[in-house]
Amino acid sequence: MKCSSISRKKVSSLARFLAQFLRLKPPRRFEILLLTLLLTTTALSGAESARSYLKKPDNWFRGEEAKHIAENLLSWQSVLGSWPKNTNTVGVRYTGDPAQLHGTFDNSATTDELRFLARTFQALKEPLHEQAFLKGFDHILKAQYPTGGWPQYYPPGKGYARAITFNDNTMVRLMDFLRDVAHSPSYAFVDTARRNTAQEAFDRGIQCILKCQIKVNDKLTAWCAQHDEIDFSPRPARTYELVSLSGAESVGLVRLLMSLDRPSSDVVQAIEAAVAWFESSRLTGLRMIQEKDAESPKGYDKKVVKDPNGPPLWARFYAIETNKPIFADRDGIAKSNLADIGYERRNGYGWLGEWPASLLAHDHPAWKQRLK
Repeated sequence: MKCSSISRKKVSSLARFLAQFLRLKPPRRFEILLLTLLLTTTALSGAESARSYLKKPDNWFRGEEAKHIAENLLSWQSVLGSWPKNTNTVGVRYTGDPAQLHGTFDNSATTDELRFLARTFQALKEPLHEQAFLKGFDHILKAQYPTGGWPQYYPPGKGYARAITFNDNTMVRLMDFLRDVAHSPSYAFVDTARRNTAQEAFDRGIQCILKCQIKVNDKLTAWCAQHDEIDFSPRPARTYELVSLSGAESVGLVRLLMSLDRPSSDVVQAIEAAVAWFESSRLTGLRMIQEKDAESPKGYDKKVVKDPNGPPLWARFYAIETNKPIFADRDGIAKSNLADIGYERRNGYGWLGEWPASLLAHDHPAWKQRLK
């Protein structure tokens, strides 16, 4: 890993943590040391990714560094064509059994690697890069459900990951990639039949998104982070990710719909309904803070405090029936306040954020202007 990939902010945070750590009693030190080592290892393994190189100029992709990274990427491709998540696929070569690699579409996996290989093939014309790209591309097409959505990985298994996955913008990333393959000159090496199929898959995805939008009292609102792959109903994921209206994932879906050149009346209706829901669901007069707590595992505790000058916030999850924010521990019991759940989930998940703020202030007005 390159040292430059560690930000000064992270170094400063680590220094403050170490100062607090040294003031603790030895037994507590040992517990926190184990946790810190685990978190640090995870952070370092994901510090570099294929995405971090995609803005490099074309000339860079003709060089030895790009060729070496591509060789590493090829070693991490699963037998099905996908790549694993949270893995440094660019920095080290996989030397294990390829059958043990389990690819996914979650956390930007697979699409970023494919974008990189497309760039290197354009530059180097290495047949192995083209073959790996087409294998991964075909895997994405095969993974799409007849109803238009994608699971978190393919084959989907029997758990929550088989649901249509909007969580962390998984489906949006897949659709952006397919649209680029269909139209961008960067993918001119892909045969016409595949490019046409990519557009058809994108179009089915748009229809899936429209069918998943949740109605409450016959009024369109937003989306859940997951939906049933057959009947489009909202579905839960991990125990603390309940059936709900999402104040985060819905933003990516609206931006994707707004990116369409010639939106249908159904698309326009979906966008306006979701924007109205964002407006009605904003939380004001609050601020989320990280209060110092030297005795806690992370050295701080997240709290929501009253603040008339606080920025508008949105909850990650809203109860569909009441449109009230909900929070949950790993027991899956919905609570009304962040303070009602335990330390681990309270500080280990993004429960509140400003996700729709820029969309409401800039993207939506610009989109309406473009429609005129």
